[in-house]
Amino acid sequence: MTRYALAVDVGGTKMEAALVSEDGVLVEGSRSRQATGREATLDSLRLAVQAIVAHALAAAPADAEIVGAGVGSAGPIDRAAGAIMPVNMPLARGFGLAEAVRAAASAVLGREVPTVLGHDGGALALAEAWLGATQQAGASLSIVVSTGVGGGFVANGAYIPGATGNAGHLGQVRREGGLTLEEIASGPASAAWAQQQGWSGATGEDLARDAAAGDAIARAAIERSAKAVGEALADAATLVDLDMVAIGGGFSRVSDDYIDLVQQALTASAAHEYSRRALVVRSGLGDEGPLIGAAALVIR
Repeated sequence: MTRYALAVDVGGTKMEAALVSEDGVLVEGSRSRQATGREATLDSLRLAVQAIVAHALAAAPADAEIVGAGVGSAGPIDRAAGAIMPVNMPLARGFGLAEAVRAAASAVLGREVPTVLGHDGGALALAEAWLGATQQAGASLSIVVSTGVGGGFVANGAYIPGATGNAGHLGQVRREGGLTLEEIASGPASAAWAQQQGWSGATGEDLARDAAAGDAIARAAIERSAKAVGEALADAATLVDLDMVAIGGGFSRVSDDYIDLVQQALTASAAHEYSRRALVVRSGLGDEGPLIGAAALVIR
């Protein structure tokens, strides 16, 4: 028998599930997604969970031993209660995500399925330290810059969840003008800022296209995001003494030099030599990282 985990990743625009083997490989055909968004409700999330869990488990190989379900979610989360209070889904506050996944998986498999909930940034950090870009780091932070901004810590190979499971929630630290980092640097926030400057596009994808074509406002929005992220990471590196920071998420790919811009801002802003040495790298696992990390909450 080969051991597999059901992995579920819940974010501000979509949720995904897949089966992941004990060596961190997604099972072909097991991955699917459902929309979430600001209008998501308790009922819509429950139905979405049922759909993606059923799809993933239907693709299980004949020799599969499903050892449990790992769930990474946008936060804040209440790890003990198995519930989420996501900033980007206000109507879904208090959703019992762990129980919804457990119930959906148990209904398919006909037995109780152990389920572990973690912050999505923490799941990504665990994946990067296991198989990705921060394997050699003693202390690392992995973050997602996308619809939201979140992160998680790993030290000496161990995920550091904090008291409630929310350690690394970098997107909610305050920056200039009292705004949170997420309100400055995320894809939607960057697009909104550019629109206020007279830009005519609508999305992060539009920003990427227009900046590449030479639009000064689109480029300024990207640089503003990267600068804010780099300065926040400088604070984190000063506080926690990081070797390395891995960055993933759709908006982190808005320009080829986004990671370089973040590194420049971190280096310029960090208060001490030890924090200036923190290395910023691109996620080594691409868009599979959050699912691999969710599985690692069970497998690892």
